[in-house]
Amino acid sequence: NEYKSYLSSMLSSRFNSSKLKSKLKLCIIRLKLLQTKKMEINSRQRKEIAIYLEENNDTRARIQVDQIIRDDYMVEAMEILEAYCDLLLARIGSIQSQKCCDEALKQAVSTLIWAAPRMKTEVAEFKDISRLLESKYGKEFANQARSNANGAVNAKVKGKLTLQQLSPVIIEKYLIEIARMEDVYFEPDQ
Repeated sequence: NEYKSYLSSMLSSRFNSSKLKSKLKLCIIRLKLLQTKKMEINSRQRKEIAIYLEENNDTRARIQVDQIIRDDYMVEAMEILEAYCDLLLARIGSIQSQKCCDEALKQAVSTLIWAAPRMKTEVAEFKDISRLLESKYGKEFANQARSNANGAVNAKVKGKLTLQQLSPVIIEKYLIEIARMEDVYFEPDQ
């Protein structure tokens, strides 16, 4: 029984390029849908913020703009992740034939593995893609990518998906831009 369990785990962790290909395609579709959805919501929220600014409710507007900025960051990260999925799809033959990760793909592969736990609620396929890439390139490579110990994770994606306190200057710039776009008066703090 122990041997069967060991054999089963070994076989299930084998790399499957057709599975990776289908997961990458699904991921791309889901990323495109999410980007469109977030941009539509973002557009409605901008109009709400303009109303708050019109009513001189700057505090409420600042709270709302925080979410818009985070959604903008998420969309920017999704665009890069989508491009990396496209790249891996285009190079699936190379991935299948090479034992080690090609230097030209290292950033894309590492970034997708790093992003998987941060994107799992939005795009479930990332978990499977990460697992498949780990089965291809090994646990050590995957662990280095997850912690960015290899330094290969795309800095822009890392910055956009890492939760951090937003600078008041960025919030102010967004409020100024929203007021300008919606033709609403706004007196900036700075």
